[in-house]
Amino acid sequence: MRSSLLTPVVAIVLSACAAAPTVTKAPTQAMPSTGTAAVATSNLTSASGSLVSGRLTLTPMSGGVRVTGDIGGLAPGSSHGFHVHETGDCSAADAASAGGHFNPAGSAHGKAGTPVHHAGDIDNIVADWGGVAHVDARIAGVVLGGGAGNDIVGRALVVHAAPDDYRTQPSGNSGARVACGVIKAGR
Repeated sequence: MRSSLLTPVVAIVLSACAAAPTVTKAPTQAMPSTGTAAVATSNLTSASGSLVSGRLTLTPMSGGVRVTGDIGGLAPGSSHGFHVHETGDCSAADAASAGGHFNPAGSAHGKAGTPVHHAGDIDNIVADWGGVAHVDARIAGVVLGGGAGNDIVGRALVVHAAPDDYRTQPSGNSGARVACGVIKAGR
């Protein structure tokens, strides 16, 4: 009789142990949609022996940052990869000190505006027949200032020698870095 009483109790205990444990995931922290700076600038200087230079202004916009300005010294009618890079250091002659593309989410490289791309991926810029690219680009999901993971102040804007193909990993096969400028809050 004892064994018949223990059987239901043992069954209940064993079924409780066999149940899958509940896993609680840490809440995902959303990146801030606004930063602390009203404006930022980037003075691009030549790299890799080029004559490319320019001045860009960055301003907050809904859902990201707008980049405007002119970049000169490019070949007439040429296209060039243009990205936010991880490190605000343009001291190396080839701008390698700026590190890789800004990629806080660890995504694959791609075209801006597509589901998979680095936060620093921006569409190619195109020079006019005078060798000047008139930039008016939007970078979604980033902010200016505040120190959040998606803050681009203190990072670098880099112009590459060739156009970005938007698919080669990890950086779009856009060639040498021909200009680099640190993004600084303020005018």
